[in-house]
Amino acid sequence: MMNQRNNICLKYIAISIALILPLITNAQTEGVVVDKIIAKVDNYIILKSDLEKAYLDYLSRGEFRGSTAKCNILEQLVVNKMLVAKAEIDSVEVADEEVRSNLGRRMEYMISQIGSREEIEAYYKKSMDQIEADLFDDIKEQMVIQRMQQDITADLKVSPAEVKRFFGKIPQDSLPFFSTEVTVGQIVKQPKAGTKQKEDVKKLMYEIRGRVLQGESFAALARQYSEDPGSAARGGELPFYKRGDLAPEFEATAMTLKEGELSMPIETQFGYHLIELQQKRGNTFKTRHILISPKPSSEDVIKARTYLDSLRTAIVNDSITFQAAAKEYSDDQLTSSNGGFFLDDNESNRVSVDQLDPTIFFTLDTMKIGSITKPLEFQQPDGSTAFRILYYKNRLAPHQANLKDDYQKIAAATLNNKRNKILSEWFDDARDEVYIDIDPEFDHCNLLEQ
Repeated sequence: MMNQRNNICLKYIAISIALILPLITNAQTEGVVVDKIIAKVDNYIILKSDLEKAYLDYLSRGEFRGSTAKCNILEQLVVNKMLVAKAEIDSVEVADEEVRSNLGRRMEYMISQIGSREEIEAYYKKSMDQIEADLFDDIKEQMVIQRMQQDITADLKVSPAEVKRFFGKIPQDSLPFFSTEVTVGQIVKQPKAGTKQKEDVKKLMYEIRGRVLQGESFAALARQYSEDPGSAARGGELPFYKRGDLAPEFEATAMTLKEGELSMPIETQFGYHLIELQQKRGNTFKTRHILISPKPSSEDVIKARTYLDSLRTAIVNDSITFQAAAKEYSDDQLTSSNGGFFLDDNESNRVSVDQLDPTIFFTLDTMKIGSITKPLEFQQPDGSTAFRILYYKNRLAPHQANLKDDYQKIAAATLNNKRNKILSEWFDDARDEVYIDIDPEFDHCNLLEQ
């Protein structure tokens, strides 16, 4: 079966934390699945509960509940275990420090989305340490699978001729239909706190540092003062990070500290930090910190709006292009490097209107092609206020896929198809190096057919 389907979904099943945890809880409390081993790949096993969890995830994403769905999912699980088993044979490893860093970022994101560490612990009836321990092996396995896939398909590219051949083989009645797409850019200006606000925060940070040095609990003070939503509830504790993961000023300070030493207040783009180094392991380090961000005054807010309005005037008068202004002056890191333009999953600046933020979508509805808005106030993900100007560069009406308008999308599909073929060939060779056994209950899936 593996050899028959070149278009098999070979990407590992990346179950998000938001889905993993409820499934773990359900498996423990509902007792729906009588567990047993349904597949073995060398020393690795797949349980029936693993299949059921993956199937529930599949359904939660709105996928089709077809007769072969569970077989396809089981095949994906077997493929994943083959990658892990072959990684062990080929000595492809992921260090535990990398896993902790990855897991830490996921947990911080989950805390920022759900609200607090306490809410998560109360819901799952486990401590955060227990939750992280439960997830560690799954995250490590996912990272090993990713690394194996990257190694197998490293430096893969497609030529224009390959893209054209791939597109030519798609039946006319099977060509995808794309909804309305737009090219839209933004320049964002965040109000910056003035000198007085910064000095007030620095003064408070020195006071907190003094209290720690006099014996007060760093963790208690972090819970009281820190504005980092991911770490404050944990007493300021951060996971292991490697060089390049955090703000340069933060890393530079952390790496010069001795274990247990407390830094002076330092400034990053996020605000002011007090940092305590807890552990250092080669190129990775573990810290805890207290973060306080200076808040802009009403005068600072007016200044940001006025600055952006002046920049818009310069663009309209052709003193500078929108793209150059975005790269030089926009405070939004995700779009500034693209000349301010939003990108889709294929790195194209033509974005489906379905993917746009609703506020931007409705604003475009009032604009003409080529126009630039006056500064618009909006709320950033962290709740702070900022201003932006929007540039409505172009619009493409709904249409059927074609090489002229959709080359970048078709090239991405061509590359994915080529990647799948290479992985399929790799699996055919690798299966001879690993032991695979499937429970007779799933003989109808024909997973072991050549």
